[in-house]
Amino acid sequence: MSRPANPVTVPLADYSPQHFMLAVVDGVATVTLNRPERKNPLTFESYRELTDFFRACAFDDAVKSIVVTGAGGNFSSGGDVFEIIGPLVKMDTKGLTAFTRMTGDLVKAMRACPQPIVAAVEGICAGAGAIIAMASDMRLAASGAKVAFLFNKVGLAGCDMGACAILPRIIGQSRASELLYTGRFMTAEEGERWGFFSRIVTPEQVLPQAQILAKQIAEGPTFANTMTKRMLAMEWAMSVEEAIEAEAVAQALCMTTADFERAFEAFANEVKPVFRGD
Repeated sequence: MSRPANPVTVPLADYSPQHFMLAVVDGVATVTLNRPERKNPLTFESYRELTDFFRACAFDDAVKSIVVTGAGGNFSSGGDVFEIIGPLVKMDTKGLTAFTRMTGDLVKAMRACPQPIVAAVEGICAGAGAIIAMASDMRLAASGAKVAFLFNKVGLAGCDMGACAILPRIIGQSRASELLYTGRFMTAEEGERWGFFSRIVTPEQVLPQAQILAKQIAEGPTFANTMTKRMLAMEWAMSVEEAIEAEAVAQALCMTTADFERAFEAFANEVKPVFRGD
């Protein structure tokens, strides 16, 4: 489990990943898992490079939002059976713990990443792929998309990479329990009805629609959007009273930005505000 050969560097628009595709256009970084012949499984190396990428996003002000998708009609089939699961059965406890912490670091990096993340989910979205979709801030589904947290299918617990903490907060405790205990696939229709997906679109439209949403976010007040993401995460562990106080401080900080003043001036002049992220 060696480190990837090319460390992530900024600006991200100039970075060439080894284990996924990356394009940065109009403030939106599109990450594409790109092993379509195997339904885009993850490897030790892709876990690490994705983690490093999301950490690097904090240092690139030109990236305002992120889209995550998969190539070839599928999102991701999860950890590669031969390149990950095979080696795991030969590891000792120390090595296995290092691996599970490393995979969890990807979710931590996605949640700590200041930019909102939109997942464009098509086809199969399973195992660690389902976790990546879950860890995103918003999810759009293509009709026919299927999501499964398959861990118990390989003899493991559903408590992997934050699933027991995050999934119930998205779809509710009972529904999350069902998916984690059975490992069954959740359909796009169920996912939309349960709140996992914001909406369902055609397979041809899922990536364009996700990019439109991400661009809309990218055109908004960057500092304020970052604060919204941070508070959405932090307030899980707060009482309502603590959350209200924390939001008061956060909103006061946003009121010191130039974007707040720009919004007022635009409103007064009856024009659309143009935010600059400061």
